[in-house]
Amino acid sequence: MTPEQVAAASKPLVLALGEIFSRRPATLRRARLLGISGWAFYITGRAGALGDVRAETAAAALGFIAPEAFADGWDGAARTVRPLEVAGATLAECCRWGAEQLGDGPQAPRLAGLLERAVEAADASGMPLFAAWRSMPVPDRSPGARAAVALLLLREHFAGAYLLAVRAAGMTPLEAVLAGPEGEAGAAACGWSPPYPPVGPLVRRRLWAETVTDRLASTAFRALAPGEAAELLNLLTAARLHVRG
Repeated sequence: MTPEQVAAASKPLVLALGEIFSRRPATLRRARLLGISGWAFYITGRAGALGDVRAETAAAALGFIAPEAFADGWDGAARTVRPLEVAGATLAECCRWGAEQLGDGPQAPRLAGLLERAVEAADASGMPLFAAWRSMPVPDRSPGARAAVALLLLREHFAGAYLLAVRAAGMTPLEAVLAGPEGEAGAAACGWSPPYPPVGPLVRRRLWAETVTDRLASTAFRALAPGEAAELLNLLTAARLHVRG
């Protein structure tokens, strides 16, 4: 398999596994302990790795969330806790989930090692949020926690690559969301308000952007030999089934 094919095959698994922890009741309890809403915890937990930047800057790094909705959560959290602290709490919850859910999974140390090599090899050019996350120290070095954090980082790498590809395709982030599988429901979930632009002409551009995303994200997988890439895909599939179980 080429690195682009590995990126395309691993993307749905990484996107799914890399964000499961954020919906856990334990993660939402952490938001309440910090004194902020679940929405504020989610967006500040993702963009907080950038540190004390303005809401406009952090929203631009995420890209797909409506700036007004983003600012509501970001500024609301900032009145109570610093963004980097929320990112640290997010990282701790990610580690907790990984230790509990992936630590006893199939070949957890091997999965963590392959994922970490991909994260280290990934090109962070034009992806400030991924670069910021990659520079954060991991508080738990157990295999399951390491795998979970690497999945979180690769998810942000895919997200950053998709944002670059969408802009190169001549689409706005809102148009990309509307042309995606969730359509207007996805746009509403990201805080965008109607009326929405027509979707029809955008679908082909979005498909092109998906292909470019795989190309941009493929740098992460060039460090793996062909046999290792196939092994990683097998381990990711096994991990997804293990978590479902």
